[in-house]
Amino acid sequence: MSMTITEKILADHAGLKEVSPGELITAKLDLALANDITGPVAIQEFEKFETDKVWDPAKVALVPDHFTPNKDIASAELSKKVRCFAKDQKIVHYWEQGRVGIEHCLLPEQGVTLPGDVIIGADSHTCTYGALGAFATGVGSTDLAAGLATGEAWFRVPESLKFVFHGQNFQPWVGGKDLILYIIGKIGVDGARYKAMEFTGEGISALSMDNRFTICNMAIEAGAKNGIIAADDKTLAYVNERAKRPFKVYQSDADAHYDEVFEFNVADIPLQVAFPHLPENAKDVKEAKGIKIDQVVIGSCTNGRIEDLRAAAQILHGKSVHPDIRLIVIPGTQNIYKQAIKEGLIDIFVDAGAVVSTPTCGPCLGGYMGILAKGERSLSTTNRNFVGRMGHPESEVYLSGPAVAAASAIKGEIVHPEEAV
Repeated sequence: MSMTITEKILADHAGLKEVSPGELITAKLDLALANDITGPVAIQEFEKFETDKVWDPAKVALVPDHFTPNKDIASAELSKKVRCFAKDQKIVHYWEQGRVGIEHCLLPEQGVTLPGDVIIGADSHTCTYGALGAFATGVGSTDLAAGLATGEAWFRVPESLKFVFHGQNFQPWVGGKDLILYIIGKIGVDGARYKAMEFTGEGISALSMDNRFTICNMAIEAGAKNGIIAADDKTLAYVNERAKRPFKVYQSDADAHYDEVFEFNVADIPLQVAFPHLPENAKDVKEAKGIKIDQVVIGSCTNGRIEDLRAAAQILHGKSVHPDIRLIVIPGTQNIYKQAIKEGLIDIFVDAGAVVSTPTCGPCLGGYMGILAKGERSLSTTNRNFVGRMGHPESEVYLSGPAVAAASAIKGEIVHPEEAV
């Protein structure tokens, strides 16, 4: 029986020769992860099981990244619970503040997530690791607790959708963020509900790993169970210098069945901006021209990687942030932060008038480091723009890639980067 890459990974981890969409299976896990918001709930539920040890302390990752450093007593208590559990359980993959990064930037960087893995995380953007050719999906904290205890999770095998990108002649500044926003704009925020989004074609092959992470990161914004890109030479070059354990590469069969196949030419995809209050409200950036904004955020698990910072710095170099704008730049990990310092990017941001933060999810979830007041608008490289996502329910969030964000910070309104360089 022919299978997609998602089906092959699940079949192997379930100890089966083959699986079909709709089938219920129990699969062995390669990694279970949580953060400082979801971790405490999972730990509380884990403590109800008839076991006092996680199934494998080397296959658990606890990443306190949402309120790093802690912003108040409540967040400090959450971090303490995760810290104490990690110490008591001798969790291998735990990073303290000062070494931690945004989980979905940090774990691939550290070689913790690898091709062919089955990964569950108590965070919806766990689907990011599909960029490595892994099956990775978000779960609730109680499901994670069961995974911590047993090393297994149950799944309904998802149907697969195939997204083929033809050509490599991208429009200037277009990257992974624009491709995924364009897709969501076409199919809607529930267009891939509980399905596997498989991304392929010349256009995907041309993208860097940083851009591939961005695409898979936002599969959940289309309602998908997982997003996935088959590992190629770029993937292997990325993981081979990081991997500390064996991994297996999977590919879809040429005649595998897909519920639907979508085909695009990358030359036809312009820079995107998602209007409030859904990621599916994606439009050509030129349709957003003239929209005044109060704040710009460049960072998050979607666009906080080194190539994102380079793109922003290229536009901001020698320029100043508009006097009415607050620009917040957040590197995804400490290593990305250090690389940005080495390349002079941080100087460019500070000289332009930006705030540069330690790695944190902070403003993305409306936590801290950039909360919006009533009536304010933010342009952000984050992944969601729901009502009240970054602050007051009467604020507005627009989504874009780093080039549009940087250019708009200079101009004080949403613009195409060509207007700022």
